[in-house]
Amino acid sequence: MAYAVIRTGGKQFVVEKGSTIRIPSIEAEAGKAIELDALLSGEGTDAPTVGAAKVSATVVDHGRGAKIIVFKKKRRKHYKRKQGHRQGYTTVTIDSIG
Repeated sequence: MAYAVIRTGGKQFVVEKGSTIRIPSIEAEAGKAIELDALLSGEGTDAPTVGAAKVSATVVDHGRGAKIIVFKKKRRKHYKRKQGHRQGYTTVTIDSIG
């Protein structure tokens, strides 16, 4: 099975054809095709080749992850802060690697 390593949103993902992944939010409408640069690509157990590969994917949808709570406190100083955060994501399906 062919695979590739892509970088988007400051993170790296190992992808295969037909896989569905959640990447940090990108500005693309649902249903649109996007093209991502591959850092390296390979086939089976062969040594991977660096660069020069493109990964085409289709945007499935956009969403927001689960809420995390950021809580800061300093004891005996009457200081505490509570803040929530939900990270946005984009779900994409990998169409081809090449």
